[in-house]
Amino acid sequence: MSDEPRDATATAAADTDAEVTGGLADRWADFRDREISTVLLTVVGVAVFPFLFNNFLDGYTQLATLMLIYGIFAVGFDILLGYTGLLSFGHAVFFGGAAYAAGIFSASVSSSPLLVLLAGTAFAVLLAWIVGFLSLRRGGIYFAILTLTFGQMSFYLAASPLAFLTNGENGFTSVDIGSLLGVIDIHGGVPFPLSMLVDNMLYVFVAVVTVLSVAMANRILHSPYGTVFRAIRENERRAEFVGLDVWRYKLMAFIISAAFAGIAGSLFTIEGNYVPLQSLYWTESGRIVIMTVLGGVGSLFGPLFGAGLYLYIENIVSGFETLGPFWHLILGVVFVVAVILFPNGIWGGIDYVRDMVVGGEDE
Repeated sequence: MSDEPRDATATAAADTDAEVTGGLADRWADFRDREISTVLLTVVGVAVFPFLFNNFLDGYTQLATLMLIYGIFAVGFDILLGYTGLLSFGHAVFFGGAAYAAGIFSASVSSSPLLVLLAGTAFAVLLAWIVGFLSLRRGGIYFAILTLTFGQMSFYLAASPLAFLTNGENGFTSVDIGSLLGVIDIHGGVPFPLSMLVDNMLYVFVAVVTVLSVAMANRILHSPYGTVFRAIRENERRAEFVGLDVWRYKLMAFIISAAFAGIAGSLFTIEGNYVPLQSLYWTESGRIVIMTVLGGVGSLFGPLFGAGLYLYIENIVSGFETLGPFWHLILGVVFVVAVILFPNGIWGGIDYVRDMVVGGEDE
């Protein structure tokens, strides 16, 4: 009996599988390239996250809220590091500065959460214009050191010369957060059916801001500005040769990144009703670098995963009786393993698995 029919059948089956795989890849690529798809994925993610986190990972709602806050911070930082190629070691100045500005505004002007959020973010943007204008005169390691210097200057200013405003080493304790829109207790419970997923209105508020932040970042990165940012990251000199004002675009990337840090810092104040002096310290800047690299630089969702994993190890694993004292070591091992196995971070690993399943190229 001839093997030709069998070979023809096998070839036809292989072609069919390739068509199905290719079809899945094409449909996935078409889906992920839509802005509404990014928003919907974020909405679903933040909606089910507290339920899964609280019931299966020994988490709690306050930590889930903090993860989203630092996720916003990391997404903004990645616009600077992953998409523009600028490494800042002083982004705590915008996070902590916005936190202090939001707290002082709440105590002295208005306790409205929305106005507090706006005030802290506006302060971070104005501060970023000044710091960026001075720091971006130099590049490479000099830029990184300059940002670190500005961050430490802000820490010591808040600790002593401005202690009459910041309350010095004790942190700002006079935060006053009122009702959202004048009627919703932001620290209260949530109505049914939302109560099936989350038990705190503050998480809902932070989740909404997270969705808006991700949508805004996605819009920026898929705009002509995002294209220019990538061009600067790939070859700054070539970008200058084609007529782009590279310094102006780098300053804009710096300010945009600081705006996200300002949003996160303001939410941090609203969440904790307290602003610690530590929020301005250089270690806060180092944490956000680790979160971003761990999650995956140059990706939209990677920093969210990096922030979540970092805070999980810091707050949950550190509480384990046997492993707790070694949580710094565990974090270091996780970081090293992630970087070695997936140079593009956690999200790069997810992309790799996705491509194995549905095929196709990375974005």
